[in-house]
Formats: sequence, C-alpha cells, structure tokens
Amino acid sequence: MKPVRILFVCLGNICRSPLAEGVLRALAAQKGLASQISVDSAGTGGWHIGDPPDRRSVAVARRHGIDISGLRGRKVSKVDFEAFDLILGMDRENVRTLGQIAPAGLEGKIDLFLGYACGRDQDVPDPYYDGPEAFERLYQMLEAGCSSLLDRLEERAS
Repeated sequence: MKPVRILFVCLGNICRSPLAEGVLRALAAQKGLASQISVDSAGTGGWHIGDPPDRRSVAVARRHGIDISGLRGRKVSKVDFEAFDLILGMDRENVRTLGQIAPAGLEGKIDLFLGYACGRDQDVPDPYYDGPEAFERLYQMLEAGCSSLLDRLEERAS
C-alpha cells in the first residue's frame, strides 16, 4: 500500500478527532499497516489548542486498549492541506468550514468521514454535552468507520 497521510477534523479537537486518530492508529498497527498510514487530528476552532483530549475520550480509548492521553489539541491550518492526502471532517459543518479555508485547488482532499469511509452520508455526533455512554457510542462508530476506511485504502492500493 502506498503511504497515506490522513487528518481527522472536528470542532475543538478534544473529543471526536483525537479518538478517531487513536482508533485508526491502533487498527493500522493491528493490520501491519502502521508504516503506511500517518494520522493526525485538528479542530476547526482554536478553543482547545494545547489541551489534552476530553477525559471521557481518553477513558473510552483506554477501555479499548488505546492511549490518546498524550495528544494535544490544535487548530487546522492551511499547511495541513499540503501536508495531508485526505482530510476527513467529522460532520458537515466541519467539512463546510474546511472548504472555506482550503487553499484553491486543494478542496478535493476534504470529505465527510463516514461518507468517505463507509458510504454513509451521516455526521459523527459530537458527544461533548452528553454522558459517558455517548462516548462509547462514539468509539463504536469510529471503530467501524476506521475499519472500513482501512479496507477502502487497501482496496485502492491493490
């Protein structure tokens, strides 16, 4: 498989996108693809720059054997559009925002995560204002989506 660089993007980069980053990294390692997949996460907003992921995202990741505690929030930048092959927004609003800030000619790298990964025109809901059960549902959704994404990337490579 040709190396691919993927950026997950949500609003604040503390719940959905860092968890997606951790899940994809873990799944790629399990499949022996860690050296071919580079993954990062960012937010469209800058409220949580330098902050660790939400404690509930850290906890659900830990329950599934993934450590995302060392990740830190950052805001997506124009440089990201050059640095990454695929920029996946967690919801339509983030995809719209990404389209507004993308340098001309690089908008084609942007897609809705579940749309690209599994062909489902569906947002990944933001669990920030919900309880721990929403974070478990988020994890399950991200695991299924990231697994499908890896399958799609492997199919494209063959």
